[in-house]
Amino acid sequence: MNHDADQQHLAEANPGYASGQLAKALRTAHTHQDPDTRLRAQEKSRAWRAVLAGMTNGLLAIGSRTPVAGLPAWVTPEVVRGGFATGRPSAGGPLSAYETEVARQAGIPENRRALFAYWLSEDGLSRLYDLLAGGRYEVTVPEEAALLTVAWLARAGETDAALELVEELAPFADRLRFTPPPAERPAPDADAVHRRTVDDAWHALDRRRPSEAVETQREALAVWHPFGDELLAHWLETADDGQVLARTPDAAWHERGAELLRRYRDLARRHTYCTKHLNPKQNLGILRGALEETVAGRELDARRLGLLRHAVTSMVRRRGLPGSAGLTALRREQAAQAALPSHHALAQLVLRRLSGLPQEEGIAEVGPLVAAVSEAEARETGLPAGAAIPRVLRRPVEAALSAPIGTLVERGVVPSAEVLAELVPQLVAATTAQAYPDDSLRILAAANYRAFRNRRSLLLLNLERQVRVEELPWVKAVAGWRSDTEAGEVSAIALRQLGELAVQAFPGTILPNPLVRELSVLAREADLGAPLVEELAADIFMGTFTPKFLAAARVAAELLGGGSLYERYYEIDYRAVRNMAIAEAGEAQTRAHRSRTSPAFAKLCAERAKASSSRRQWGFGSVAANGTVIEQSQILTTHNLATLVHRVGIAPATGWEDLARRSFDTVCRLTARVQGNPRPLAVIKDAAYAWRQMLFHLSLCTDQEQTRTLAWLSDELTRRPGHVATRLAPALTGLHQVAEGGSAEDGNGRRLLGWTTGGHWLRGEKTPLSGR
Repeated sequence: MNHDADQQHLAEANPGYASGQLAKALRTAHTHQDPDTRLRAQEKSRAWRAVLAGMTNGLLAIGSRTPVAGLPAWVTPEVVRGGFATGRPSAGGPLSAYETEVARQAGIPENRRALFAYWLSEDGLSRLYDLLAGGRYEVTVPEEAALLTVAWLARAGETDAALELVEELAPFADRLRFTPPPAERPAPDADAVHRRTVDDAWHALDRRRPSEAVETQREALAVWHPFGDELLAHWLETADDGQVLARTPDAAWHERGAELLRRYRDLARRHTYCTKHLNPKQNLGILRGALEETVAGRELDARRLGLLRHAVTSMVRRRGLPGSAGLTALRREQAAQAALPSHHALAQLVLRRLSGLPQEEGIAEVGPLVAAVSEAEARETGLPAGAAIPRVLRRPVEAALSAPIGTLVERGVVPSAEVLAELVPQLVAATTAQAYPDDSLRILAAANYRAFRNRRSLLLLNLERQVRVEELPWVKAVAGWRSDTEAGEVSAIALRQLGELAVQAFPGTILPNPLVRELSVLAREADLGAPLVEELAADIFMGTFTPKFLAAARVAAELLGGGSLYERYYEIDYRAVRNMAIAEAGEAQTRAHRSRTSPAFAKLCAERAKASSSRRQWGFGSVAANGTVIEQSQILTTHNLATLVHRVGIAPATGWEDLARRSFDTVCRLTARVQGNPRPLAVIKDAAYAWRQMLFHLSLCTDQEQTRTLAWLSDELTRRPGHVATRLAPALTGLHQVAEGGSAEDGNGRRLLGWTTGGHWLRGEKTPLSGR
């Protein structure tokens, strides 16, 4: 779980959680069948042992921005699940192969202190200059950008700034890696992003093995059915009036039978998937066994003769006589089916096509890699020309498409807002780097940002915030070279484009925290006064909010105040919210220090949560009660939608009516998953969040669009499964009542919220629920 910058966390770190994670990792390391999974679990158990040891001996301060004794906040810590630091720096550990090779070439001791001194020598700086000029390096952790920054400053004549940075890095020169390994190619085009690399696609296809079930069926159709027909035809030579062995077989028959048995043994040796022929009770086994006895000169007893005659009769009755038109057509169709290439064989062809591409990049053109088998490939591989690559094999290749992010969303390569959040750092890195006028510094800044975004969030206490990229010493050292005006203009454009893309592509989904963080970086660069807020975790919420939550609520009040459908549905007094925000902002100006919390906003959220919950059961501090408070903060702020519209200026091309309808589709789809679900609470929460998104979009529609969409919602609900319509009917009734000037809670109407301290009506029961 990621723990966000301005979020209140647990009052203390729990060693029991770390112990549980260690036990889980050890169990997996000893019992899992997959060797790679066992290796990963062994590494996790090593990390959790380090966490527990550090907590015990006091070397780790879990919950602090500086969790490792002796290391400043800017050092990237190794972090495991839950935000726990292990005590090891990510840029530490044994020398990399590249570092060892540099030390060997330079003739210096193989340790980081000696390497640090070498990089500051004339020869070392010359190598760093070459890396900067070519841009052929890969920064995997931010620290690896540090000495490249020193080199850039030295080359730019900023000697004092370079020396100051060296002085700040020097105390850690023996522990941390401050240079990146070289790369074969420069960084890819910033306009194109990719979700997977060629190497990822290659490994996904390489893991495919022949399907035993498919190969068994293929063998049965291509080998054993035709052979069975031959055996049947051979026995029918002895038939009279349809009864086999009514005539005594001659020597030539015995000789042909012996040849059939020799062929059988050869086929059985080469084709081992299908084993039905080995069963003496199956028709093929009965025919073969009787032939072996007869060819050996032994007379069949009455039982075996009866089995033989029954098998022959049943085979002829079911399929027809060998050589008949019906059976011939069937075997021809089965042979064609068996001749179709296996997924495994086609996967091997796609692997051949991928082998010549740069493995650590995306794919610019997917089409040729997933095209049907060509004539030349057919001659080389034996695969039939024109055979299509099936969808299951195209999917890993398509996931590596490198294209503008909007194209990836359009083609379904980015299926969710969470996946979108994974890709956005690549774009934000390039965007924020535009602030530097020098090309080599721009490339370095983008590489540093991409690496920084791989830094895992720490568990923080007392409203401390995560380290920001601008706090890194090497970033501060070149801050004077930034063009803030250009950075602001470029960031504002990127923020608007990404905001529109996220809202339009996934209208029924709230922005995930990783995406909020990236958009927040652009918002700061653009200086738009656009407060973006994260989703807080109910299990570690301590009842406080930072001032930006009230600032975001004020933006929502400016957009939705004055009687909007959203304001009336949730019974918000946005005028009071706006006045509260103005008053708090005024008080903040008179304080010597900026307040870290907004008590007024927290109180308002708690009061609204208590009013919307069962008073008898509501008690602040439980996970369910925490969830109700957090949800009220999301309602008041619209969870970033108002900020994106009112401050950033997004305007989705498909229009607000379309987004409202698509959000309702998400509500219905999620509600359908409540039926028969033993643990539906998370689904109910997401459905309520999608409902809130729908209400926001609907509130921005014109009166005519709003009326039309409300009617459409009623009609659309009748097309849904009965259990979905039954569950959502009270919510839709409540919405119509609000639209007509009433309250959502009148009569049979209900206000749809995601969190409750009692039984949730969408679940269809009234018993108190726990674990919310």
